Amino acid sequence: MELALRFAAGGEAELEEAIAIYGERLVRYAASILCSYQDAEDVVQAAFLYAYENRRRFNGGNLQGWLKRITYCDCLDRLKSQKRRRIHFFFDINEEPSVHMQDTLVISEIDNALKQLNPKERALLYGRIIEGYSYEELSQIMGPSPVALRKQYERVKKKAVKFLTECGYEADFVKRRTT
Repeated sequence: MELALRFAAGGEAELEEAIAIYGERLVRYAASILCSYQDAEDVVQAAFLYAYENRRRFNGGNLQGWLKRITYCDCLDRLKSQKRRRIHFFFDINEEPSVHMQDTLVISEIDNALKQLNPKERALLYGRIIEGYSYEELSQIMGPSPVALRKQYERVKKKAVKFLTECGYEADFVKRRTT
């Protein structure tokens, strides 16, 4: 909370601190939506720039939620303009991958299954499964009410289970990983 208040009234030092704390997490989040690590880096950089330029309009509340909301909206705008459907998400994407061949196959199969979800669905799954956000927190980021998001999540989870089961994953494993 202290950083949020300082960010709202601060300067470059507070921006650098916010980038150090939230930057990589926002890049992973954006990559889960955009399906591109490079595009995610661009969007997050633009989001931090927008946040910094508009910091006086920030109320000093939940800085991470505000940054995530900006990132989320920018991701959707980018997808609308570019109409891209690539996917490299739910995993930390390193410049120098050190994944074994079997792991690469598993990631590829999961990627292919989850490609069938739209960006909003991927964002919802990422927020719920990877980030562990409550529906209230997701509502602040994504817009719809917590009740609506809960229903959407149940539908998206069923779709993901179906796609992953079609890829040969045991239904119990898939369900356990998406609860």
